Amino acid sequence: MPTEGELRRVRELRETIERHNFRYYVLDAPTLLDSEFDCLLRELETLEKKFPQLVTSRSPTQKVGAEASSAFSEVKHLTPMLSLTNAFNESEFLEFDRRSREKLNCASIEYVAETKLDGLAVSLVYEGGALARAATRGNGSTGEDVTLNVRTIESIPLHLNCKEPPKLLEVRGEIFITKSDFERLNSDQISRGEKTFINSRNSAAGSLRQLDPKITATRPLSICCYAIGHFVGSKRPTTHYEVLDYLKGIGMPVSGETELLRGINQCRSYYKRLLARREKLGYEIDGAVYKVNNLSSQEILGQVAKAPRWAIAYKFPPEEATTVVKAIDVQLGRTGQLTPVARLESVFVGGVTITNATLHNEEELKRKDIRVGDTVIVRRAGDVIPEIVRVILERRPKDSSPYVMPSSVPEQTLVQRMLSITHFASRHAMDIDGLGNKIIEQLCRSKLVLDPSDLYHLNLNSLISLERFAEKSANNLLISIEQSKHTTLARFLFALGIPEVGVTTATSIATTFGTIDNIAAANLEQLVDVPDVGPVVSTSIRAFFDEQKNREMIQRLLDCGVRWPKVEISTLIDPALLDRRIVLTGTFTSMSRDEARMALTERGAKVSSSVSQNTDIVIVGSNAGKKAEKAASLGLQVTDEMGLIDLLKMK
Repeated sequence: MPTEGELRRVRELRETIERHNFRYYVLDAPTLLDSEFDCLLRELETLEKKFPQLVTSRSPTQKVGAEASSAFSEVKHLTPMLSLTNAFNESEFLEFDRRSREKLNCASIEYVAETKLDGLAVSLVYEGGALARAATRGNGSTGEDVTLNVRTIESIPLHLNCKEPPKLLEVRGEIFITKSDFERLNSDQISRGEKTFINSRNSAAGSLRQLDPKITATRPLSICCYAIGHFVGSKRPTTHYEVLDYLKGIGMPVSGETELLRGINQCRSYYKRLLARREKLGYEIDGAVYKVNNLSSQEILGQVAKAPRWAIAYKFPPEEATTVVKAIDVQLGRTGQLTPVARLESVFVGGVTITNATLHNEEELKRKDIRVGDTVIVRRAGDVIPEIVRVILERRPKDSSPYVMPSSVPEQTLVQRMLSITHFASRHAMDIDGLGNKIIEQLCRSKLVLDPSDLYHLNLNSLISLERFAEKSANNLLISIEQSKHTTLARFLFALGIPEVGVTTATSIATTFGTIDNIAAANLEQLVDVPDVGPVVSTSIRAFFDEQKNREMIQRLLDCGVRWPKVEISTLIDPALLDRRIVLTGTFTSMSRDEARMALTERGAKVSSSVSQNTDIVIVGSNAGKKAEKAASLGLQVTDEMGLIDLLKMK
């Protein structure tokens, strides 16, 4: 028998879960992370499993979604729209596979693997090939009639693309918003002075459930179809893979990440590959879905109260977590700008422990209204620098007050300004000869130079007023500064001092986009596709160009006459080298290591400085050291300088 404490906890969990279900499904305004909600639900499931007598039909563990809103007409589904059982680790997924094999009495199972989209489930009913009705999942049995709204979504066909459509076809799909569309949507909200959306899932749900279809028509909604719920007609598919192929054939959008797999090892491999590619996908996913392919086998396996036994969602580790802002500090970046940084209570997210998060700039800090003492949601996707997504206002202390940025950090600001000018004038950047550290310090202390553009306003009188300057040395420096105006886009980009952007990366970006305007306008998806640019670098570039002060400085430099020849956009990308991880070690005779790195990067390879199990090729020159030994011990592909030349000739 359960103790009084256990009974009380069950009641608390049910009330809390129901409250958050209502906010998530009905209000489209969640105050709890998915990972936190999952923990609550798992705790309740554990208690109900321990004490089966506590299970009732009204328990959240026995329900799908939430009741339909009274603002919409109700639609009874032709067949129930079930949810999926979740696996949060490999052992739970292995247990699902074991149970399925035992029930089907087979050694291995053929699965269809798909992405688990983070969106809103819908049912689309076609009668005689024409879209007749659309509904949300609701509580699984009854949903909301959103037919008029769904008709405004361009990717959903109003008529099926087939000569002999089935008499009745119910298609199941997920309504979602792509990452780039979500960014644009929130940018539009900000420009209109309106509240931004919390995440793409809730913006999709809120957009679909508008009472006015004209509003839905303005929202960038997409759909991915994943199943047939009801079918009246001939030639019904016999496997799930055939179902997806059939849907694609009649004009319904389906996932491009779908794979047919045999056995647990192939399922493991798919999960790892999908997790590694997660950030490169144009839409949000939170796991992989595995479904038994054979439809007859699905019938044998059956279902439990709210989920099929023939499918499971293998969830990814959470990329977001909640924590508390302990303090806000100000740091000075390489360009001399003040950057606020949040000091956080340590929290484990994205595979690492996070204690700090960038707040990017003062405008971002004000827009998100982040304060000391706030409970916040922190996100770390892949290798991306941790950032605060939003404040949970419901948990804000009553005595909190807005954070005020300091106007300056005097001596630190001077030092940072000097470093910024030194970098700008360096050999691989603008290459201004004669501008040494002592001269830069004088220019900065005298306030003749506050940012790099001020270098181009110096004149003979201003220079000879400083110590150590005679007329000849002043003229020589002015000539060097004038000559630096004729540069390359790659040098200019490197000179800007964007964090994480080195010489090679700057060259890749320049040859990919061709102009500074194209680079400034590029979104994260476009940036991360550039060779030698990953999530961290793309986030840093985007943050730099989002800063108005940086855009103004670039314009001042251009107004001063800084120019470069037209850049030929690179056409060197080689599919055979694209995203291959290559390590160079030793000395080469036909080219320098930097030249080899540049050539490989231009062709799409990712050149790393260290050997690991993820390395694809190690290229060994003369006098190679421990990297060659490590490559051999790991059984990696190793080639020599002739192999490097062959790689560069591949096309």
